[in-house]
Amino acid sequence: MFDHLYLIPLLPLAGFLVNGLFGRRLGDRAVGFIGCAVVGAAFVLAIVAFFELSGLPVHERVIERTFFTWLAAGKLEVPFGMLLDPLSAVMILVVGGVSFIIHIYSIGYMKGDPGYARYFSELNLFVFFMLLLVLGNSYPVMFIGWEGVGLCSYLLIGFWFTDQAKATAGKKAFIVNRIGDFGFLVGLFLIFATLGTLTFSGVADSVKDWVDPTTVFFWIGLCLFIGATGKSAQIPLYVWLPDAMAGPTPVSALIHAATMVTAGVYMVARNSFIYAMSPGALGVVAWIGVATAFFAATIALVQNDIKKVLAYSTISQLGYMFVGCGVGAYAAGIAHLMTHAFFKALLFLLSLIHI
Repeated sequence: MFDHLYLIPLLPLAGFLVNGLFGRRLGDRAVGFIGCAVVGAAFVLAIVAFFELSGLPVHERVIERTFFTWLAAGKLEVPFGMLLDPLSAVMILVVGGVSFIIHIYSIGYMKGDPGYARYFSELNLFVFFMLLLVLGNSYPVMFIGWEGVGLCSYLLIGFWFTDQAKATAGKKAFIVNRIGDFGFLVGLFLIFATLGTLTFSGVADSVKDWVDPTTVFFWIGLCLFIGATGKSAQIPLYVWLPDAMAGPTPVSALIHAATMVTAGVYMVARNSFIYAMSPGALGVVAWIGVATAFFAATIALVQNDIKKVLAYSTISQLGYMFVGCGVGAYAAGIAHLMTHAFFKALLFLLSLIHI
């Protein structure tokens, strides 16, 4: 299975291509089946990979597979590969499992919509980019997924683009995230300038050679966290997430539970070796998490729309995840990410039920 990790993100990509190119001719029933089947198959492969990884001795639970050299210019050499370790293994289970449930729910929710095939193709693309983000073995590969989920959020939040308000909400999400992504890019430039590599394993090994923390690691950690505040809706870049309700409800469930908003938390946890070199940057992560958790919860108290309540609840819960990471309890932060993904997806899907 380890030599075929690429199949996990590749299956949703295949669903995107088939439904995107031939969906109108296939019919809604076939489109729904293909859209769900590819994500379900990716989830099954993720389960197999997880148990195979768990069967290895603890010190061997880091599997890296390089498929080809993607970028090579001067001192820069970036392989295109995938990294499976306990962190990414948990993430592919969360992304695959929750996404599969939401795809099944979408069959009934989107029934009769003229954009049915477009919806499922974009939903499959969303899952592909998120899986690529968490499985990438380098910052540039992660960045492909990082930008991809931003693109898909724009497409899906503004899915009913003939409605001006919904189209504006999609643009707002896209633009706000570009602000955070600029910070992320600056962080990547600083990493390469300081350490000369952009693979996670290379950076982790290089960091070990630094005896004392230096100021540059504070700025690297801070820039990376600016990117995380955009994706995971923390102060001050939280303003796009409540407007994400403009898309179909299953899209809200997917964004708030298992894909886009969890990317920032995952990225901070993935860069634990960077933050270990800068307690100051880690303190910023913790305090922004505390402020966001409290601030968003107070806003949720006065909302009348149940989906807005859930949206601000998500922002608040993400704050708790960052608090966990910010105090060095990365396992606790990721554990909360996992539990939140399931209960928040269910809360959004149940918000349509009127008693």
